[in-house]
Amino acid sequence: MIYVIDHKDSFTHNVVHQFSLFDKVECDNYNNIDEIKLNKAKVIVFSPGPGNPKNYPLTSKIYNKFKGKKKIIGICLGFQQILFSEGAKIIEQNKIYHGYQSSIKVHSKNSLFKKNQIFKVGRYHSLKLKEPFKIKDFEITMRCLESKVAMAFENNKDKIYGFQFHPESFLTINGNFLIKKILSS
Repeated sequence: MIYVIDHKDSFTHNVVHQFSLFDKVECDNYNNIDEIKLNKAKVIVFSPGPGNPKNYPLTSKIYNKFKGKKKIIGICLGFQQILFSEGAKIIEQNKIYHGYQSSIKVHSKNSLFKKNQIFKVGRYHSLKLKEPFKIKDFEITMRCLESKVAMAFENNKDKIYGFQFHPESFLTINGNFLIKKILSS
C-alpha cells in the first residue's frame, strides 16, 4: 500500500490517481495523519503543496522516523521537504515556473534512469534547492537543461527519491514510466 500525505495541494488527487495505477493508495491530509495506515504502508509519498518546507514540521518528523525503513518519494514540495529535513537550504528562484514545461537530463551514471536520457516535464514551483548540496548517500540525478536547477535526487541506499517537477502533470511526458521505475526499484 502507498500512503500519500496531502499538503493541501490541488495536484494531490492527480498524484493519488497516478500511483493507484501501480498499487492500492491511501491519502490523508497533512493535519490528519492515520498512524495505522502510515505504519502499514510500503511507500510514503509527500505530495506537492503551497509554501515552504519549514511550514510542515510534521512531515519532517515522519520523514526522520521512516528514513531507511520505508521507500519515500517526494514530489515538488515533497522533494524540497526531504532535502530540507536533511539540512539543505530551500530558496526562492529568480524565475517562477508554474505550468512550465522544461527539458531535463539525467546526468548521473548511478541513476535508476539511463545517463543522458532527456525528459520533458511539468514544473510548478517558485523555490529550489540551494547548491552546492552534499549529503551522504544523496545524489542529484537530473537537472533542467535551461536553468541547471536540480530536478531529481536519488538515495538508492535508503530508497528515497524526489522529483522537483510533477510526474503526474499532463506536461510531463512519460510520467507513469518515471513513477513505475521508482516503485520497482
